[in-house]
Amino acid sequence: MSIRDFMSKAPVTVAMDDRIEIVLDIFEHNDFHHVLVVSSGKLVGVISDRDLLRHLSPFARSDVSTTRDEATLNKRCHQIMSRNPVCLLPDEPLSNAVNHFHDDRISCLPVVNEDNEPLGIITVHDVIRLTKQKMARRQNT
Repeated sequence: MSIRDFMSKAPVTVAMDDRIEIVLDIFEHNDFHHVLVVSSGKLVGVISDRDLLRHLSPFARSDVSTTRDEATLNKRCHQIMSRNPVCLLPDEPLSNAVNHFHDDRISCLPVVNEDNEPLGIITVHDVIRLTKQKMARRQNT
């Protein structure tokens, strides 16, 4: 089983200088927890929902927000992203992803080509879903 078989294709990307308000909108309107940050088509970082929560005022976009709270929405993606993320190639075995999730204590792995252009993403949730499906098949046999 290779990464290609389980990755989510066409990952959502943002640019380094995009405002983090864009990332917030993506997370609020989609079932995503990670976005990839690109520059000139190359992967340069990852932003998780946890990264966003660490840098965003909890009062932003609320009735009690202040100018300072709202200003947190204007930070740029490069200011909060995790740089130089661990990546996988699409033909690597799924076991490599599992090892990275465990050993590196991360929850997503961008999948890139040899030129570091993003092709997809695989998450811990993808691996859990696969495991659950396999267990269900075994129970039905």
